Amino acid sequence: MPPSTPPFRAEHVGSLLRPLELRQAFRAFTDGRIGADDFRSIQDEAVRQVVERQQDVGLQVVTDGEFRRKSYWAHFVEAVDGLDVAWSRFEFHDDASKRQRFLAPVVTGPVRRTRAISGDEFDFLRSVSQVTPKVTMPSPPTMHFWADPEAPSAAGYVDTDAFFDDLTAVYRAELADLAARGATYIQIDEVPLAMLCDPDLRGRLEADGERPDVYVRRYVELINACLADRPPGLTVGIHLCRGNFKGMWLADGGYDYVAEGLFRDVAADAFFLEFDTERAGGFEPLAAIPDDTYVVLGLVSTKTPVLEDVDTLLRRLEEAAEFVPLDRLALSPQCGFASTVGGNPVTEDDQFAKLRRIVEVAVEVWGDPGPAGTNDVS
Repeated sequence: MPPSTPPFRAEHVGSLLRPLELRQAFRAFTDGRIGADDFRSIQDEAVRQVVERQQDVGLQVVTDGEFRRKSYWAHFVEAVDGLDVAWSRFEFHDDASKRQRFLAPVVTGPVRRTRAISGDEFDFLRSVSQVTPKVTMPSPPTMHFWADPEAPSAAGYVDTDAFFDDLTAVYRAELADLAARGATYIQIDEVPLAMLCDPDLRGRLEADGERPDVYVRRYVELINACLADRPPGLTVGIHLCRGNFKGMWLADGGYDYVAEGLFRDVAADAFFLEFDTERAGGFEPLAAIPDDTYVVLGLVSTKTPVLEDVDTLLRRLEEAAEFVPLDRLALSPQCGFASTVGGNPVTEDDQFAKLRRIVEVAVEVWGDPGPAGTNDVS
């Protein structure tokens, strides 16, 4: 990876809490009380303001907060023919055994990209950013794992491989289009492979006659197919997420189960990994990270308003550096602050205090919150 490219020492995963006016606009637009032009104007202004706030706390990489999306994957489903939503076969939960069903992508017919998916989002973000704009995308396995395993057949595909071939074409065309528009940094948000780290979930799949190891292999192959021949100069990070909805999650478990097959084989430039709670396990699986790949440690929680202590973050970075050299590490929240419009149980002030803390620690550790390759620490 050239030394001037991402990831950055101080990062965030993408989604940010939607301000009240924007949440109200989503409801008003859905109810027909405002038109598309007015809704777009409110979104534009919200993006301008949130980009400015990200820059003000010292971040050198910004997103649009995913302010134009109902959820981190919704725009993808809306833009691609052959995709729809249905109830997932999994549920969110928390430590109090509260459970929550959720809608998820499902294939319903031939999958085709007939228009840009994130292009308009990126064009506007780039126009209002003074630093590097990052585009976030849902992962290819997101379009498969949560739905009924028989969904591709029900949609008319001869087998799942045929569905994956069409899905791959969509991603490759989208990446090429984003690069042509000037994008240099893409983050792919991947939940299914993180869920497969959970031994209880794997047991459930096996009881239903499904093979978790086959899912890992096929999903790694699918992601690599989507990234094959990607445009030069396009940095791609993979964010592994255990689920993020109003403080709840989908899975527990460390990365041991997927470390060899995922970390060593996926053609990514960086991995964004959740390490904010004991549910994530230890840093030992990081030993499988290739020598040319960066690791962005998600040590700051988006699920609680408690501001992380500087000394604790420094200690955790030192612990991780036993497995990946400090010059290939960076710091971020464990996930987005609002993977859906509903957000998490934190305030906007909490959110920006946490982002400011990440910048503060990055400056203390590496001297700069900027691109990781420009201020290597030996």
